[in-house]
Amino acid sequence: MKNFYSFLGGGTIGSLGGLIGLGGAEFRLPLLNIAFRFDLKSAIVLNLFISFFTVIFSLIFRIYHLESIEEILKNISIVFNLLAGSLIGSYFGTNMMLKIDADQLKSFVFALMLFLASILFFHSEFKEMNFALDMPFWAKFIITIVAGYGIGVVSSLLGVAGGELIIPTIILIYGVDIKLAGTLSLMVSIPTILISLYKHYKNNKLEVIANNSTFALYMIGGSIVGSYLGSLAVGVVDSYWLEMFLAGLLIVSAVKMKYLKRKD
Repeated sequence: MKNFYSFLGGGTIGSLGGLIGLGGAEFRLPLLNIAFRFDLKSAIVLNLFISFFTVIFSLIFRIYHLESIEEILKNISIVFNLLAGSLIGSYFGTNMMLKIDADQLKSFVFALMLFLASILFFHSEFKEMNFALDMPFWAKFIITIVAGYGIGVVSSLLGVAGGELIIPTIILIYGVDIKLAGTLSLMVSIPTILISLYKHYKNNKLEVIANNSTFALYMIGGSIVGSYLGSLAVGVVDSYWLEMFLAGLLIVSAVKMKYLKRKD
């Protein structure tokens, strides 16, 4: 039954990846830690591993059902700008995982997610004022690298893909549609997760994957199915409501990270 619940949980969370452009890891982490009773550090490593496959297949399905290659290539510089910061942040963030105070980290992420959620709630008004597009290129470049670094740190520390942070960052800085932002977010997440997994490998922290390979494969399988089903719904959901849903998702994730008790 554990493997069945693993598949079911992976499918439910994976649908978020296909629909919005997330790995769903912010929801998977408490599931692994509380429902499946992995200790927090093991849950983080498993979360990264499962998120990696969820993000890859979400990207494939979204490109097939939604985006044109030309549109992605036209905005590929956004991906490279974010990666310039997120890869560095992911590399150093993994080393920080054993040292940082958990309460301080949760408070920081809580405040950041609430801020981004509040911005998304009023994003339609910002678009009318050309909030993002009035910024000069050099300002966008610098802010993107700094934001990418922070996202990379959070990603490696919590074992998440960081989509809830990447998508609002892309929207606010570059003013692109949330559907395209979701696809670009997945492209940023893949190498960011890989760097974190590499650092865990160098620190000999991947044993939990080998020891729970069957469980992980079931959850990955469910995530792939869920991401496919989620990608089918993207074309029929209005961008405004996607933004509202993402804002609500940010608030729920923030509350869970800060206040939900986990097994240490």
